[in-house]
Parts: sequence; structure tokens; C-alpha cells
Amino acid sequence: MKTEFKFSNLLGTVYGRGNLVFTPDGNSLLSPVGNRVSVFNLTKNTSYTLPFAHRRNITFLDLTPDGNLLLTVDEDGRAILSIFPRRLAIYHFSFKSAVTSLSFSPDGHYFVVGLGRKIQAWRTPSTPGGNADGDLEFAPFILHREYGGHFDEVRHLSWSGDSRFFLSASKDLTARIWSLDPEEGFEPTVLAGHRQQVRNVWFSADQESIYTISEDGALFRWEYTSGQGDDEDSVNPGDERWRIVQREYFMQNAKLRCACYHPSTNLLTVSFDSGLFSLYEIPSFSNIHSLSMASSPISAAAVNQTGEWLAFGSSKTGQLLVWEHASESNILKQSSHLDAMTTLTYSPDSTRIITGADDGLIKIWDVSSGFHIATFTEHTSAVTASAYSKRGNILLTSSLDGSVRAWDMLRYRNFRTFTAPQRLSFSCLAIDPSAEVVCAASHDSFDIHLWSVQTGALLDQLSGHEGPISTLAFTPDGRYLVSGSWDHTIRVWSVFDRSQTSESMTLMSDLLCIAIRPDSAQLAASTLDGSVTFWNLNTSIQESGVDGRRDVSGGRTLTSRRTAASTPGTKAFNSITYSADGSCLLAAGRSKYICLYSVSTLTLIKKFTISINLSLDGTQEFLNSAAIMSNGLPRDMLDTEGEASDLEDRIDRSLPGVKRGRDATARTLRPEVRVTDVEFAPTGRSFCAASTEGLLIYSLDDVGADDFDPFDLDIDVTPQNIRAILAQAEPEYLKALVMSFRLNDKTLLRQSYESVPFETVPLLVRELPRVYLGRLLMLVAQQMEGSPHLEFALRWLGEILSIHGRYIKEKHGDFATELRAVLRGVDGIGRTLRSLSERNGFEIEYLCHEPIGKDDNSMVLFGGGSQQKSTKITNGGNDGEGEEDWIGLD
Repeated sequence: MKTEFKFSNLLGTVYGRGNLVFTPDGNSLLSPVGNRVSVFNLTKNTSYTLPFAHRRNITFLDLTPDGNLLLTVDEDGRAILSIFPRRLAIYHFSFKSAVTSLSFSPDGHYFVVGLGRKIQAWRTPSTPGGNADGDLEFAPFILHREYGGHFDEVRHLSWSGDSRFFLSASKDLTARIWSLDPEEGFEPTVLAGHRQQVRNVWFSADQESIYTISEDGALFRWEYTSGQGDDEDSVNPGDERWRIVQREYFMQNAKLRCACYHPSTNLLTVSFDSGLFSLYEIPSFSNIHSLSMASSPISAAAVNQTGEWLAFGSSKTGQLLVWEHASESNILKQSSHLDAMTTLTYSPDSTRIITGADDGLIKIWDVSSGFHIATFTEHTSAVTASAYSKRGNILLTSSLDGSVRAWDMLRYRNFRTFTAPQRLSFSCLAIDPSAEVVCAASHDSFDIHLWSVQTGALLDQLSGHEGPISTLAFTPDGRYLVSGSWDHTIRVWSVFDRSQTSESMTLMSDLLCIAIRPDSAQLAASTLDGSVTFWNLNTSIQESGVDGRRDVSGGRTLTSRRTAASTPGTKAFNSITYSADGSCLLAAGRSKYICLYSVSTLTLIKKFTISINLSLDGTQEFLNSAAIMSNGLPRDMLDTEGEASDLEDRIDRSLPGVKRGRDATARTLRPEVRVTDVEFAPTGRSFCAASTEGLLIYSLDDVGADDFDPFDLDIDVTPQNIRAILAQAEPEYLKALVMSFRLNDKTLLRQSYESVPFETVPLLVRELPRVYLGRLLMLVAQQMEGSPHLEFALRWLGEILSIHGRYIKEKHGDFATELRAVLRGVDGIGRTLRSLSERNGFEIEYLCHEPIGKDDNSMVLFGGGSQQKSTKITNGGNDGEGEEDWIGLD
């Protein structure tokens, strides 16, 4: 089994804190999720997470106007500069202090950052093909100028359209005008008049006006005019300076949290801590829309370049919303779990992941797109376990509300609810492979309850354990039910026999979880002492064991008086699972490590570190003694953010010692890194872990961007030579394609691929060297997902499989990634054709019901019943652009 699993995607969390940024084309949205950045493609309905990670939570990010460079800054002021199209981090830099604002200039040559009360302007690093000087490549960050004058923290920075001036808004109740370079006759100007801190400040499109907005909901418009005698803002009549010419107030009983302004359309969007957001047209100050996103405060707002889409994020609920104000519809609406995830399970085809959490919600996540597609809210308490039937589309979940629910995954509804004769809080469940019997157990009772899935009737109660039951599992062949308890025993039940006998296996400590090998011959059990033991299910004899205390332990909490190596709470595996072939065992617990063991050799193959985020508790092996205060508490536990001055935001209403069910965003709680559940995909190509930061997916497939990975190059393999070959009177398509594979550039590959005539595809595929076969499969798969030439791609695929199919079958292990990408592409084409045919069918049916003789200057429908006419139908397509399809009517 291959073990080169790499981080693939982050699901389960869509927004953490910080600002939101649209790409220049407006099709994608960048959202900070903890110490990572997730990118949501709003036209293709897909998402991915950038592979690099910060050491703390990201607070600010911004893109250059050309969308090439991405700058992200964390809580400590450490920045990562990355090439956004390549998803590649190229430079790390520290601003020495916390960054309070960030903005790139419209021309992309400079960016300004707010560092407390001062502002710094930096030159943007040059990139290949950029306009900056070449020497910038050797010093990516060069300080241009530093500005000072504010008396409190700078909260917002924005540029003028010509990139000569920029504005700053501060908590000292003022805004200021600055020039990037010294200008003749210009002096920095102070805009004072607000009674609370200024949240945002912008230039108008013509740069003749400035808009400032404060936390109390006051909007001021400033213009450079001469003072009049009766103007209350005038000091010296006739003196030209920036003056307030208009005052407007939003009149909301809530504080203004954030705002965004689109200069070309003069549309202003304001958001309040009540969850309300409003859209205004200025300077007329006419209200266009007022809607509520949620009852929680809106933390961030952004507008795309055309001004059509508005993005909102709420850090308290983890919700992300993209709204189109013209059609008054949601383009994107995603939300995270409100509390820690407790369980996860894969669907049998590995395309979906179902998660349950302490908030009582059950969410279904699509692995390929990264979006959640459905949410079940019927449970009224924490969800403790979930199981997917191997045959059929049935999901079973158990909860502390005393119910086990069965869900129809085709219609997304709860069709059966199972309860015990007395009220119990179920902590684990299992379903047999035939999906006929479901069983569940509780910490409150030592019995196992069995129900019929079809009738919902309670079939039996199995007694025998002398302590709370912690885990249940059916063997994959359906013969036995295995239960583990805190009474140091494992029992194997023959529930389908007449005698219903059970066999007991004794352990040395409390049992936490069990896993059964796919061939039903071996059982793995994890106990509280940190050991994993392997048992033969046929003979009930222990075969071997692994001591995993040292492997799983890691990370010291801030309040711990012991080192990470001696902390007892992190020395056990709370979740274990077998790989699809049964050769490896994956184990995780209350630490930052996930361990992969070989079952045959009992060795640790690999350790995965799920997070390096220092904003979480338990990610450091050693604590800095210099950060310990005189009272013995770490300095990181101090509340240094003065904005949470309201009493209701600072009260901790949780019970002492409670770790679950609390508000994870409360300032008195620092989330602790842990893995609550881990599971291999049925295909064996990936595994997923439910952690503090979300759903972490690790995969064997190549999930990176279009990396520039050239190979077998020589001096003649250049983009100019490839284009010259394609421009010849008789192009050498095979030579151009092979040279493009060697250079491995996305643009050249697509150009060479689309230049091949339709009738020469079989000959080219036959003459292609086999060393490029995998790359050709991946190229065709990528074109099927993003190109409109569906028949052309299918022709390529058909020829590849007919000519090289026997070789691919022999070497299928080497082409696993490419074949999975091809399968996704074929499924995408099938969905596209199905939706197109359904839409055309509805339009044809509509046209057939039109009155005969209606003159629409297009055609006569079924005039005599013998003519065949053509109707031109316009449809939207998947990408939102209009496409025309000609469909013949008999």
C-alpha cells in the first residue's frame, strides 16, 4: 500500500476571521480559515485550500490587481508571499508587530500596511513579466516610506484610483490623507469630526470626494472646497481645504462592524453586529436593500470588481455568504459547524463525507467540490456516532438526545427514529452490512439495544457488560457484533444465531475504540493506556500489540504543569481505522499527530502533523518560560484586544472544567488541537480526519495546481519553438505535444491539444511514447472539466483506452491518479449532458404548447405535420454564459 499521503483539502470550515478578497475576474473568493486560505470558485462551484500554512491565524490578506501575488499576514505580523495561480509560497517576512490593515495599490507597484499607529509603504515584489525593476527579485520586500501621525491604531487603508494618494482610518476618531511620494503643495490632511472610531474611508471614482464611516453609523462626505461664512466647519472663510459637505446616519440600534464601497457604481454596503446588511447608493443615500444574514455579527464584507456580488463572513457562526443584489439571490451560502465535530463517515463511493458535531447538526460534504450540500437539524443534542450502510443509501446517527435516526440519502429526509424504553443518551452505534439491524449503546446503561430498520421495532437488549459501552461494530461479513466497554472486556455477539451467545476477550485497561479488518479476520482495540492490541476473531486469541503512547503524545497546553511527554491525557488513541486492504492502521487522539502503522510489521510508518497553528492550544512541544507572568499564568492567556469591552462579550457562562459545548470563539477559551475521528475512504486513496480546524483530507492523488514541473529538457524546447511548429503550413502535432509535455506549461499544453485535427487523433495517440501516457490522460481529464469541447475530449479518451487500454490495465497502479481524474471528468460530462437535455426537453415541451399561428418571426410549429423545422434555443450553460444549441423538431 502506498503511504505518500499529502494534505489535499480542508472541509468543514469556510470562514474563520479576517477580511475577504475577490479575485480580479470576480469568479473566486478567498476566505481565511484559521491559518490557511480557502478559495471558492463561484462559477464552477468548487473549492480548494492553499497548501501553505501560517504559524497563527490569518488576519489580513490581499491580492495584486493582476491576481498574480497573494500576501497573507497572521496575528504576529508574519507574512507569506505566494504566487496565487501556482499555489506556491515564495517568501516569508515579518513586519515585527501586529498588522492592522493591508492594501495593494491599483497599479500593483506598492502596498501599504498599518502597524499600530504608523503606516508603511512597501514596493511590490517583481514577478516574471512584471514591470518592476529586476533587482527587486533579490530583495522581495523593500520599504518605500514610513508615515506617522495617528494617535491610535490604524483600522483601514484605501487608495486613490491613480495610486498617488491613500487614505487611513483610525481609532483616534480621525481619517488622514497621505501621498505615496512627496507632492508639491500637498501636506498630509486630517479629517476630523466623527464621535466614534472611523471604520472605513474611501475616495470616490473621480477622486473629488472622500467618504468616511464611523462605528456609530455616521457617514460623512468630504470635498475640497472653500469655506463660507455660515459654514459651521469653516475656520477661515475663503480658505480651501477638505470640508464636510454631507452628513448621513444609518439609524440602527447596533454597531457598524464593516463596510465596503464600489466607486464605479457608487454603491455602499454596510454591515452591523445584529447581522443586518444594507446596500445604499451614494451620495443620494437611498436605501436599495436591507437584509439579515444571521443573528450573529457580520465580521467581513467585500465586493467584486464589477460590483455585482457581495461577500459576507461571520466568524461567530463560521458562515460565508455571496449575494447578488441585482437578482436578490444567493450565489454561495456555506456554513461551518457551530461546535466541535465528533464523528464522520464516508459514503460507500467515497464521494461524500457526513459529519456530526456537538451542535446537533449533521452536514453532508461533497469531496470533489468541497461544499456542503445538505444539513439535518432534527437532533436536539450532540451527535455522537454515525454509520453509512454498505448496501443502499441509508445513514444512521446517534445522539445524546436519546434517539437513533435513519436518513434516506436519496431524498434527504429522516424516515425512521429509534428510541429505548427508558430515556438514554446513546454514545455509539453500528449497522449490519445488509442494513436490516441497527444497534446502539449508552454510557448510562450497560445493555446493547437492537432495532429493525424496516419496522423500527426494538428486537432485543443484549446484556453482559459490567461497565459503560464505548464502541460497537459489525464485522464486514455480517456474522458478529463486536462491543467494547470500560469494564476491560470485548464481547463478540452472534446476534443472528438462535442462542445469541457472546465470547469475551479481556484487556488490561478501559477500551476506547475498536476497528475490524475488512476481511473480518482481525480486530484492533485501543485502550486508555495507549496500547493497540490485535486479536484473531476466529480464535479470540491476541496476536500482537503496539505501544503507541510515545507516538501519539505531543503538544503541551498553556495551563498544563507537565511536559508534553508526561501529560497523561494525550497518550491514547480515541479513533482507529483499517485501510481498505487491511495492511495499515490509522490512529489518532487528543494530540496534533495522526499515526499510520503497518499491521504486519507493527512499525510506525508515518506521522502526520495536523496543525502548526500556535493560536490553538497543544501545538507546541515546549513552552517559552519568558512568557510566564509573575502569577504563574502564560502571557498568551491575557485578553489584549480592547475591542471586546462590552460586558456581555466577556462573561464566561460555561461550567468549570467543561471542554465541550462551549462557544469556541469565546475569548476565555483557547481551542485545543485534537482529532475526534478518523476514517479511510473505501477506495483507499485518501483518509479524512475530524479535527479542531475542520475536516482535513489527505490523499494520494496529485491535487496541487498546475505546477511547473519540466523534465527531459534541452535547448530547443522553448515556448517560441512550440508555437512555431504549430504555425507551420504542415504542423507536426505530435512533436509540439511532446515538447509541451516536457515543458509542462498549462497554456502550451492546451494550445497543442486543441490544435490537433479531429481525424488525426487516432494516429497521434498510437505514435505517442508511453512515457507521456499518464500526462496525456491527466491533460484530457482536465480538459473535460474545463473545456466546452466535450466530444473532442471523449474522442481522445476513447482512442487512448482502445489503443493503450491493455497496458493501462497491467500498470493500473501507476495510473490510479490519472484514472480517477478521468472518471471525475466523465461524470462531469454526464451531468452536463443530462442537465442540458432536461432543459432542452422542457423548452421543447413549452414550444409545443404554444398557440398555432403565433407570429414570432422565427418559425411555424407543426404547420402541416410533415415539415421539419429547427428551433434555436439559448441556454445558460454551467458557466453562466449564454450558449446556443440547435435542436431539430419533427
